[in-house]
Amino acid sequence: MSYSLSVLVNLPVHANISGPLTYVHTHPLDTGTFVRVPFGKNEVLGVVWADGSKEVNQFNQKIETEQVAPTILTEATPKSSKLVLKPISSVIEGIKPLDKQWLALIEFAAGYYQRSLGEMALQALPPQLRDLDATQIARRLRRSKTERNELTAELTAATSELKTGSLQTLTSVTSHVLTDEQLKAVEEIQNKAGPFLIFGSTGSGKTEVYMRCVETVLAQSQTAQVLVMVPEINLTPQLEERFKHRFASLLNTNGTSCVVSMHSGMTPAQRLQAWLAAHSAQARIILGTRMSIFASLPNLQLIVVDEEHDPSYKQQEGARYSARDLAVYRAKQLGIKVILGSATPSLESWHHAQANNPDTQPSKYQLISMPSRIGQALMPKVQIIDLNRQPRGTVFSNQLLDAIKLRVQKGEQVLVLLNRRGYAPVLHCEDCGWKSACMHCSAFRVFHKLDRTLRCHHCGVVERVPRYCPSCGNADISPLGKGTEQLEELLGNLLVEVRQSNGQPLNILRIDADSTRLKGALTNQLAQVHSGEVNILVGTQMIAKGHDFRKITLVAALYPDTALFSSDFRAPERLFSLLLQAAGRAGRDAELAPTSPSEMWIQTQYPEHPLFHALKDYDYPAFALEQLKERVQAHLPPFSFQALIRADARSQSDAQLFLNTARDRAPLVLQKIRELRATSKATWLAVEPTLYPAIPMTLQRVANIERSQMLIECDSRVMMQEFLKLWQLQLHLLQPEFKGIVRWVVDVDPLTI
Repeated sequence: MSYSLSVLVNLPVHANISGPLTYVHTHPLDTGTFVRVPFGKNEVLGVVWADGSKEVNQFNQKIETEQVAPTILTEATPKSSKLVLKPISSVIEGIKPLDKQWLALIEFAAGYYQRSLGEMALQALPPQLRDLDATQIARRLRRSKTERNELTAELTAATSELKTGSLQTLTSVTSHVLTDEQLKAVEEIQNKAGPFLIFGSTGSGKTEVYMRCVETVLAQSQTAQVLVMVPEINLTPQLEERFKHRFASLLNTNGTSCVVSMHSGMTPAQRLQAWLAAHSAQARIILGTRMSIFASLPNLQLIVVDEEHDPSYKQQEGARYSARDLAVYRAKQLGIKVILGSATPSLESWHHAQANNPDTQPSKYQLISMPSRIGQALMPKVQIIDLNRQPRGTVFSNQLLDAIKLRVQKGEQVLVLLNRRGYAPVLHCEDCGWKSACMHCSAFRVFHKLDRTLRCHHCGVVERVPRYCPSCGNADISPLGKGTEQLEELLGNLLVEVRQSNGQPLNILRIDADSTRLKGALTNQLAQVHSGEVNILVGTQMIAKGHDFRKITLVAALYPDTALFSSDFRAPERLFSLLLQAAGRAGRDAELAPTSPSEMWIQTQYPEHPLFHALKDYDYPAFALEQLKERVQAHLPPFSFQALIRADARSQSDAQLFLNTARDRAPLVLQKIRELRATSKATWLAVEPTLYPAIPMTLQRVANIERSQMLIECDSRVMMQEFLKLWQLQLHLLQPEFKGIVRWVVDVDPLTI
């Protein structure tokens, strides 16, 4: 006897086949079971989406009566004939099925972000689980079990008295004295339902609040799990070390640590091991980046999203989901608490935390304010340098250089922020105007002086720097603009005679995506900064947030003006957040505060801009209020809802024609929605989305693929979802007519336009 099974495989939404595929097996399988199935000429991982309660003969009867619309895996056959279904190749043994809550999360995410179920589900799993066959996975599981047994034998005596989740154990590891603000925050989180938005100054002790909440949850249940999310990989190691140190006495019964990390910087084997630890509930505390929101956590009791404002929580490739928003949904789905924390909350979260009318419209989030820093530490004083009054070409003003010299001579550290890596953004020829444009992208190749290369940071092409101008033969081609490599070199030349307090030359360190490319490089460089070996730290935004640099007392931000007049309406919000987060790296040591107050220096051509005035006072509420007023007037999120449809094609004309043709079919889609909802009295049916004409993307061409986009706005989230769901059917129907279309994708709630 054979049973039909619905199985999810990794299929992108723009593929001609979507939804669960139908296979057969000799016996029913539980929903969520991992299987290997044939797909085309390959064998791929699948997840059982529906149990095998139907026998094949019953299934075929339903096909013939058109009660079921199956996906045909073999050659197309007439409906009147029996459908030949492919059998499941193997069942993955040793891994328990995914639970219903996880599958419900995938179903919601796929529906809301307009992706296929299989794409959302399979991309959320570790690569080795997708790539290894059943035999290889079984071997890997046996190896992991052997390693755990060996460790258990060594630690049996040490763990016999330690019970996971013990209140006594948790109390013993808690030795930090909380401030009044921290105590109030912890009590409010314990006594209210949430969601919670902690609006805390940098250095106010938000992490300690998270830890206390984690301790409380673990104390209440011996099986409880907690998910703590950070925006970027480089923040994970220090947080993992802090959590492991804090919860060192909490070991599982097999002797393994209860803390694991999940991020793309781990090896495939490490990712699989961490995922299995979470899925089997051996891991109690899971630290991770945005990918961890899809971790299988059967006993999840608390979610923490640190630096919730960070754009890194939004996936920009493949399934474009927001991990922060899914964290709020997952907490609501499970009936657990979620904590969002930031010194500069996203305007969407800030808006949700403000009650327009407490009697009729209470806030969606519970706002918890922590404005004070720990101890006597104060936020740095902001100094604004007007570049219009400086000599042309000034990189470091004399005032800033004097301030830097004073700090390093006193043994303190300086952070210089420039959000642009490489030596210079462009090489150019003054004679003919040639610039180092990428031949594959509508962007310039960046000049890297250390290895004398021109690199495109979009398609990855690398070439040696030409000896002569390729256009006119001029030997004098020069860099245009500044990057972190150039700042590192310039500071070394300007401060060559300056010495540390011990008489040694200055140690200048650069941290960016180039200097940390090798495995372990970032950890080693951060260790140098924390140990005090580094006098001046030069870097991009990756060092401007989340790091606890105790000896930094001066932060200098160079060339921030490019974001002030961007076409992206979110650019001011991002700039304010970046500058305030960077300022927060200074003055964190309360012992240095009385004798050496910290400073934040900003060099700008627009010193009177309201953004800098708000930053000088660290008045985020005032800044947010003005930004929200502008968005109300412009009818922008969070007061409306947006989606982007992007098309990639061989030519820009094909991409725009495809999108504009789909736009012309929008009235048919709206008519269909109203026909389907004819009996409904929902007010959102009266709302119509606005579809703007297709235009090239800001970065129009990448890797010889032309890119176009179309913006959709709507006052109703429900109407937006209904419209996108049916409109995608039109895109599927149109695609065969446009042979030049490579792919198309829908981006719901986009962060960049």
